[in-house]
Amino acid sequence: MSSLQPVRGTHDLIGEDRRRFTHVVETARRIVGLYGFDEWATPVFEDTRVFSRSLGDTSDVVSKEMYTFEDRGGESLTLRPEGTAAICRALVTNGLTQSLPQKVFYAGPMFRYERPQKGRYRQFHQIGAELLGAAEPLADAEVIAMGRDVLQGLGIAHDVVLELNTLGDMASRDAWRTALIAYFSERRADLSADSQTRLERNPLRILDSKAAQDRALLADAPMIADFLTPDARTFWDDLRRTLDVMGVKFRENPRIVRGLDYYGHTAFEFVTERLGAQGTVLAGGRYDGLVAEMGGPATPAIGWAGGIERLSMLLEDIPADPRPVAIIPMGADAQAAAITILQAVRGAGVRAETSYRGNMKRRMERANRMNATHAIVIGSDEIARGVVQVKDLDSGQQTEVPMDGVAAFLLSGTPKRA
Repeated sequence: MSSLQPVRGTHDLIGEDRRRFTHVVETARRIVGLYGFDEWATPVFEDTRVFSRSLGDTSDVVSKEMYTFEDRGGESLTLRPEGTAAICRALVTNGLTQSLPQKVFYAGPMFRYERPQKGRYRQFHQIGAELLGAAEPLADAEVIAMGRDVLQGLGIAHDVVLELNTLGDMASRDAWRTALIAYFSERRADLSADSQTRLERNPLRILDSKAAQDRALLADAPMIADFLTPDARTFWDDLRRTLDVMGVKFRENPRIVRGLDYYGHTAFEFVTERLGAQGTVLAGGRYDGLVAEMGGPATPAIGWAGGIERLSMLLEDIPADPRPVAIIPMGADAQAAAITILQAVRGAGVRAETSYRGNMKRRMERANRMNATHAIVIGSDEIARGVVQVKDLDSGQQTEVPMDGVAAFLLSGTPKRA
């Protein structure tokens, strides 16, 4: 059993790793709540069609990375590789398309079979937000501003740049797609094998290729800005103007794309140079056709997701866990009194622990190891007089306190935190 290790691409969350993880989720939960977002939780596995339909058969996620299996009933199920499709499925399944807009926050594990590397795991975790049922540029700006505020709340916004692009409306993308097919067809022999396949099925995905030979062709490829319809240009102008009013700084990046037809207008990424090649920490865009892919009505939507592991790596200062107080009974006759005080202190909201065995010296050593603020010592003499000795382990000062007043005494001084 000693040779057992976590499965490749997974990791345990213990100690500081767990504190960083929790801090990211709790900070995001607090900030999105200010924007009126409620939290949903969907299953970690879904009918495979939820993701194959939403991500597209030509995507690397579907073709190479999904954890798909057949259950004992013969159904094809998939561990969720991302959260947006599941949220859209839940919107339809629960009959909420008649109660729009819906503002949704989620946090949880995702699964992709890919090469593990810094900040990237096969079981990874995301926070995400989806605004379902709003078609206006203001909705896009608000969702982007909320993402910026989450990064600010984590204290990492100064290390991150918002990159922004437009994908236009359907007419814009159709014209752009035709131009891209013509451009890449003339250079087909220079494309990677994957991008030659994409050229036939989804040429926009070539723009997101990581292959060096594909990247070399992108500089001269047609740009979406040259194909925007008047309506799409108005949407793009309104979005940028609103972000300016909100004080959200951005950098335009015409190479940010989303390959599927139901993505349109806004695409954005918050990127950093602190994580090397894996620099995107939070990204999203508008996807006005995804709810319809799930069997619902045409529903405009905008959202983002952020990798908790990557965000955690950028954190500088995280709140420490509250320091406990240590309850130290001396002798068997003090055990019952110690338990009563222990529960009273916990009931008052103060973290408290006790040792299960050992003499006075060992119990005090354990109190110091757990970084306790106070040691509450109870012996036969104290029981007889109805008091305890409360020792401040930072200052060394000792105070005699009535047994029924320990919680109030600790709260009056509020035990120090690390």
